Amino acid sequence: MFAKLFAPTVEVSAHCDLPCGVYDPAQARIEAESIKGIIAKVADNDDPDFRTRAIIIKEQRAELVKHHLWVLWTDYFKPPHFEKYPQLHVLVNEATKLAGASGAKGALDAEVADQLLAKIDEIAEIFWETKKG
Repeated sequence: MFAKLFAPTVEVSAHCDLPCGVYDPAQARIEAESIKGIIAKVADNDDPDFRTRAIIIKEQRAELVKHHLWVLWTDYFKPPHFEKYPQLHVLVNEATKLAGASGAKGALDAEVADQLLAKIDEIAEIFWETKKG
């Protein structure tokens, strides 16, 4: 037991928490596509119960968008990425705001959903650029 405590340590370095390949901005995009689809379904349905359920689900999807973007921002992207892509902090901030209460979570606006999808696409473009190098 004491041998393990006093054994020499080996220093390791990793780019992310797990072997790369577990992160993907597509997760945020799928949830944002769901938001856009829900907005269309709500617009076509006058049933108050349906609309209430749809809005609750839309709000849950918006939280998932924020979660997936934050995971990329905090666990995948590292200082060299932020140095090479200085707009990345702003993009993630704008995307999470578009997913949040003042954006898709709190509104039934297809244009906001489209803006959110566009921001996610910008983040994804940077993400895939980082995977090349």
